[in-house]
Amino acid sequence: MELNRLVNELANFLQVNRFQDYCPNGLQVEGRPEVRRIVTGVTASQALIEAAIAADADAIMVHHGYFWRGEPAEVTGMKRKRLKQLLTHDISLLAYHLPLDAHPEVGNNVQLGKVLGWPLTRYLDDKYMLPLAELSHAVTLQQLGQHVSSKLNRQVQLLGEPDRPVRSVAWCTGAAQSYIQQAVAANVDVFLSGEVSEQTWHTVCETNTAYIAAGHHATERYGIQALGQWLAENHGLEHIYIEVDNPI
Repeated sequence: MELNRLVNELANFLQVNRFQDYCPNGLQVEGRPEVRRIVTGVTASQALIEAAIAADADAIMVHHGYFWRGEPAEVTGMKRKRLKQLLTHDISLLAYHLPLDAHPEVGNNVQLGKVLGWPLTRYLDDKYMLPLAELSHAVTLQQLGQHVSSKLNRQVQLLGEPDRPVRSVAWCTGAAQSYIQQAVAANVDVFLSGEVSEQTWHTVCETNTAYIAAGHHATERYGIQALGQWLAENHGLEHIYIEVDNPI
């Protein structure tokens, strides 16, 4: 598949023009003009680049790419090493941040809900970033945390009374802990995100909404895999997802 066609197909599918993001969405580093094999991963780290080189990939597609707003512009140190490897091996880098979070089919939020078995009832916002599920029956916060830990294969952090019954759950993957305020406004029992901040604790103590911090990386593994699978099924590309674990 031609690289330019791949970029255009993804831009249309993910509706990248809808988003004002913190980074460029789409092609960030241009490699060879034809793409046969694409490697996906959460973050374009050195480890992922080396694994993609070993896999003889033509392109890498990630959720967390480069050129974030406010980062140093100089191509030195870690940035130089990463870019040099991509350019030396003629490997393209594509990255999709908010468009991948919010997509109704392959998005991080939708895919996490599927992994956790939470039926999406509605969204708490108009950007499709805050899905809400009503569980079939009430469980304790501790039981819900154990379920999430089991599905994500990592120990989550619970904020709230472990024995309190919960029925409604809202979530947003990654570093979306500030969205707990919208969950509070909607009187949701539990809000889940990847990370937690100091002020999150006070929000939990002073409202009726508990919180689950399930890991930034752990909550954002599934959208990029689904997007890669979509490319394989609809455009015939060979897709390889490479897990580079991150405890954060």
